[in-house]
Amino acid sequence: MRRVLAILPLFVLIFALQIVGQTPDESTDKSKQSRFDPELAKKVGADDYGMRSYFFVLLKTGKTQIEDEKERSKVFAGHFANMKRLAGEGKLVLAGPYSDPKGIWRGMFVFSVANLEEATKLAESDPAVAAGVFDFEIVPFYASAGLMLVNEIHPTVQKKQF
Repeated sequence: MRRVLAILPLFVLIFALQIVGQTPDESTDKSKQSRFDPELAKKVGADDYGMRSYFFVLLKTGKTQIEDEKERSKVFAGHFANMKRLAGEGKLVLAGPYSDPKGIWRGMFVFSVANLEEATKLAESDPAVAAGVFDFEIVPFYASAGLMLVNEIHPTVQKKQF
């Protein structure tokens, strides 16, 4: 049950991405729903349903707690730098923290890579994972290819940098 609650925000985001831009009339008028753009579909790697495969990474609290504030800041600076690098390479599609009162679930990544082995290597490349602050689980994930546009759109709505 907790795992379902942990990924619920992601499913809400995916649903929202799939209906973005539709007016109430468009959502019921089938003739206006198809705005297929073959160039965009190719750019984001969409299949015929506008979907593609990803890997969902659930970040959990690891066995290591870093008490030294300087060292903890260094690890998390590396964590954010790693996410920025992977997003720039087009491999990290989506990431974000969880607000888990029990402190078990810490955040998530969605990777767009060829296989589970590559997704595992990317998760392990995170300094917070390498330090043991985070542990992770990975599952294959099939969702809107529109998620590939998040990193392109995000800078237009981001007022402050991490």
